[in-house]
Parts: sequence; C-alpha cells; structure tokens
Amino acid sequence: QVQLVESGGGLVQAGGSLRLSCAASGSIFSINTMAWYRQAPGKQRELVALITSGDSTTYADSVKGRFTISRDNAKNTVNLQMNSLKPEDTAVYYCNADIRNFRDRQNMYNYWGQGTQVTVSS
Repeated sequence: QVQLVESGGGLVQAGGSLRLSCAASGSIFSINTMAWYRQAPGKQRELVALITSGDSTTYADSVKGRFTISRDNAKNTVNLQMNSLKPEDTAVYYCNADIRNFRDRQNMYNYWGQGTQVTVSS
C-alpha cells in the first residue's frame, strides 16, 4: 500500500542544478528516516544523503557542500537539492524511507522508490 515515487530527474550541464523530490503515499502512520541513494552503471548503490525525523542530516563526502536534503512532513516528501553538479553525479537516484503504516503500527518497514535518472553532461 505504501509507495515512494521520485521525480525531478533529467539531463543537466555540469555546474548546473537539479532538485529531486520523493513523495510517499498510501496508508502511512508515520515516517522516520528518509534518504537518497544513487547507483551508477557497474557500481554499487551508495548513500547520498539522509535525514532523520528530527532533521539531522548526513551526507556522502562526495556531495558535501553541494547537495542539501530536506523534508516536508506535512506532504510526506523528501527533497534533494543538487548544486554544482558534476559528470560523476550521473546515476539513478533512489528514494528510501522507514515507514510505519496503519496496518502494522508497531514496526517500521523500509521502502524503495523506482528511481529517477540524473545525467550530468560535461
């Protein structure tokens, strides 16, 4: 019932900016941690940024100072503002979240979005 849908991906020139958004929908009771991961061809999926329910943030060293993660609890969304993009940022970006649903409020379950392609040209 719970789903995560990413949007905002696309093609951008190096040095440009892009803003990704992930919307959680369904029978949601509460959302704890939300995060963005990315996976480039031939590489393992890696954590890009994470934000807790208390708005504490964590970033991969490669994106510190360039990316900003934020959330809007009223809209059940998490965003990733990406500035000063580099070709090495090219990857499929995935939204991830720990969510409690109404059918099972005692436990949190981890969900993944389908991903959105981000391509940075040189």
